[in-house]
Amino acid sequence: MRVVVLDGFTLNPGDLNWDGIKQFGELTVFDRTPYNDENIINNIGDAEIIFTNKTPINRSVIDSCPNLEYIGVLATGFNIIDIEHANQKGITVTNVPDYSSTAVAQFTMALLLEICHHIGEHNKAVKNGDWINSKDFSFWNYPLIELAGKTMGIIGFGKIGKATAKLALAFGLKIKVYNRTVYSEFENDHLKFVSLDELLNSSDIVSLHCPLTPETEMIINQNSIAKMKDGAMLINTSRGPLINEDDLVIALNNGKLAAAALDVISSEPMKKNNPLLKAENCIITPHIAWAPKEARTRLMQTTVENLMAYINGSPQNVVNQ
Repeated sequence: MRVVVLDGFTLNPGDLNWDGIKQFGELTVFDRTPYNDENIINNIGDAEIIFTNKTPINRSVIDSCPNLEYIGVLATGFNIIDIEHANQKGITVTNVPDYSSTAVAQFTMALLLEICHHIGEHNKAVKNGDWINSKDFSFWNYPLIELAGKTMGIIGFGKIGKATAKLALAFGLKIKVYNRTVYSEFENDHLKFVSLDELLNSSDIVSLHCPLTPETEMIINQNSIAKMKDGAMLINTSRGPLINEDDLVIALNNGKLAAAALDVISSEPMKKNNPLLKAENCIITPHIAWAPKEARTRLMQTTVENLMAYINGSPQNVVNQ
């Protein structure tokens, strides 16, 4: 059996190993595969089993690889796969849920704390000699913000949203949640499920934790931003296309929003003409919330377990049943 990993570098840049997958067949690991059908088809070849993180597997690729029987997504999101066509061809598609919930929630709070304290910029100021030359024992170059008593609006209440809410509550934040399903057992004096409009109207911080669907694409846009509090903060560690980036830039540059912190953008890697690069008070990180070694180790472990379950005839984490 031939097994191919199409884009293995981000999962394993060298600090993990592929031994768990090697036991199932002849393994070829490509660090990266260019995102065009010809290269993808050539790299898959006659493999029966493939793994992909962000390399797209469309109808043409599926039709051109007749041996293909299993696609393992090295992530939670699987919108890069033509699920309907995989179904028609009898190909099993699996993903890896919940490997990064703790890491992404932690990173969400790290972004929020950076907005509140600008630790990186103040460290740079000290290293540049500003403290040495200061007339006072203390100085700050940006407003400093205390979180306790403020309201965080969480859009999406899956495992990452829940983990984020838990951390936010520890900082004394009040939580308002907009989610397709209301989980009344989570409601208390500090956490309430509300409509999207109420969340936008009343939140000091809006944090996105929902999947990318036709309903959520560009959920943050000119109209929804207009409903947000003046001076609100926006955080996105979910999917870039949840935000209309042009509308966000306008809101940041005219002061409607105080700040944004984004770990994901509409097209990755970032293009040099992305409008966010000209936005005021916008922190951008290169899609790394998921990437602590501990989280990647869990991802690799579940990937192996998914393949073993499939080979044993009892597939798990199947997304196209």
